[in-house]
Amino acid sequence: MPKSLEAMYHNPVLLKESVDGLAVKEDGVYVDVTFGGGGHSKEILKRLGDNGKLYAFDQDEDAQKNRIDDDRFLLIGENFRYVTQFLKFYGIRKVDGILADFGVSSHQFDEAERGFSTRFDGVLDMRMSRRNALSAYDVVNTYSYDELRNMFFVYGDLRNANAISNTIVTERSKEPISSTEELRQVLKKFLPEHKKHKILAQIYQAIRIEVNQEVAVIKEFLEQVPELLNAGGRLSVISYHSLEDRLVKRFIRSGQFEGEPEKDFYGNINVPLKKIGQLIVPTKEEIKENSRARSAKLRIAQRV
Repeated sequence: MPKSLEAMYHNPVLLKESVDGLAVKEDGVYVDVTFGGGGHSKEILKRLGDNGKLYAFDQDEDAQKNRIDDDRFLLIGENFRYVTQFLKFYGIRKVDGILADFGVSSHQFDEAERGFSTRFDGVLDMRMSRRNALSAYDVVNTYSYDELRNMFFVYGDLRNANAISNTIVTERSKEPISSTEELRQVLKKFLPEHKKHKILAQIYQAIRIEVNQEVAVIKEFLEQVPELLNAGGRLSVISYHSLEDRLVKRFIRSGQFEGEPEKDFYGNINVPLKKIGQLIVPTKEEIKENSRARSAKLRIAQRV
């Protein structure tokens, strides 16, 4: 792969810690469900022997250009919400470890035409895969006031979600909002200079999560993990905002996302995963080298 293409992708966050968390066995079968630039996959392959196997997933057509030339490796160009289905297609029903990094890659942020960046003007897109029908343009221009308000409040943690949504609905009635710059102009009264980038990031995050159904995807993925992992198999998950981390934490603790699990006659609960170690966050040194690591949280669990 040309160095220029490789350089488009960020240094993988918590690389050693997340792969250490898998406790890789030389002859094991592993899955990297968020391949991106391939950094985590390369580290897993370093620890596998000749008989080991690594399957990776990435729905982003750009990421698929980074595939690794290794007989032990296979890249599947699909959303990881379908992990069980596609592993079965390749004859794999159980694996020894699964790694997930829910972050958006630097490449996606840095390509203006993808519409993820708060720094560049681009079309309102934000699709992780261009095969997806729903785009940021559709969300901004067709969602109802209530749908927008709920999205900005829940996914963006924006306390003024009401006013932001009302402004979008009012302005798009005059003409469609087509680009990221037009959206910024429409919302400029909510973007004081000293907090502009932070608030814009929250707005973009909310739209991106909605466009890519990220919460639903994470839930569907996590629900498949217990059946996919062999006994003693490991799950290593890196999340970047509280919504994601809360889902991961709750699922590891109770095997579900809401409420408390049912107890048996003796008051015991049957939870398929057990927490390994404590929450891991990047060091100050890593954050200094890679500012996008600052909000990362790593949780590790083992199949009971």
